[in-house]
Amino acid sequence: MRTAPPYPIGTPGQPWGAAERAQWRARQTRQRSYADDVLAAVERLRPRFAVNTYGEVVYGDEHFPLMAIRSRDWNATLPTVLVTGGVHGYETSGVQGALHCVDALAADYAGRVNLLVAPCVSPWAYERILRWNPDALDPNRNFCEGSPVLESAALMRLVAPLRGQITAHIDLHETTDTDESEYRPAVAARDGKPFEPGTIPDGFYVVDDSANPQPAFQQAIIDAVRRVTHIAQADAQGCLIGSPMVAPGVIHYAMAELGLCASVSGARYTCTTEVYPDSRRATPVQCIAAQVAAVSAALVFVGYKRA
Repeated sequence: MRTAPPYPIGTPGQPWGAAERAQWRARQTRQRSYADDVLAAVERLRPRFAVNTYGEVVYGDEHFPLMAIRSRDWNATLPTVLVTGGVHGYETSGVQGALHCVDALAADYAGRVNLLVAPCVSPWAYERILRWNPDALDPNRNFCEGSPVLESAALMRLVAPLRGQITAHIDLHETTDTDESEYRPAVAARDGKPFEPGTIPDGFYVVDDSANPQPAFQQAIIDAVRRVTHIAQADAQGCLIGSPMVAPGVIHYAMAELGLCASVSGARYTCTTEVYPDSRRATPVQCIAAQVAAVSAALVFVGYKRA
C-alpha cells in the first residue's frame, strides 16, 4: 500500500481555517498572463463575433474581466451550444480548446447552431496554473445556489437567462498528473481527511450526467476524439478515477448534486471532457485538437439531429 508524506500545510486530521488558507494562497505565484493569452485572443475574434464582459472577479488589486463570445447571427429558433473552458485554471487545453473552437468551427455552423463560449472561467487560477480559487475552493464543486465562488456565480448569472434554452453544454477539462501529486492531497489536507492514492487514466474520457444519461451523444464525442488521440482504458476494477466505466471512455457523475459546471444550463445534452496532457502518447497540440473535436461532434449532433 502506498503512503504519501503529509501535505505541507495544516495539521493532519484537522480541516483548514483562515490561517491555513492564507498560507496556501501565499505559496501561489503568477506564471502566465490571462491578458496576453486569453483577452488578446478574444479581441482578435471580436470582428467576427459578439463579445461581451459578463462579470469581473477582483482579488486584492487584481481585476479580471470575464469574457463571453457568441454567434453574431443569434437565432432563438436554432439549437444553442454552450462551451466552457478554464473552470479549473490549470487545465490549459480547455481554455485554448474553447478559443480554437470559436475560431475554427463557428462559421461552419452559422445558421444551424447558436454558439456561446466562456473560454476562461477562472482567470486568477489560470495565471497561477491552479485548480482552486484564492479561497482554496474548487469552482467545479460550487455551481450552486448562493455559490461562494465568484467565478462560478458569474457564469451562472450569464447562463441564467438562457437556462432551458440551451441544447448542449460541453465543459472542457483535463485530468493531469498533478491531480494525484498535488490537488487530491491538498483537498484531503484542507478537509482534514486522509489522502488515499489513486491512479490517473492515460487518455481522453468524458463524464455524462447520471441523472440524465445521453449515451449516443457521448459516443459521438468519443468517436470524434478517437481520430485525434487515444481513449482512456478502464483500470483493473473497470473504473476511471474511481467511477465505473459505463461505455468506452465514459463515466457518470451526479452533476447537479456535485455542483459541476455542466449542470448550470439545464441542457438535455451535457458532457465534461477530460484530456490527459501528461501522456507520452499525446502532445499539447493533440490535447487542444481533442477538445475541438469534442465540441465539433456536439455541434454536429445537435445541428443535424434535432430531437
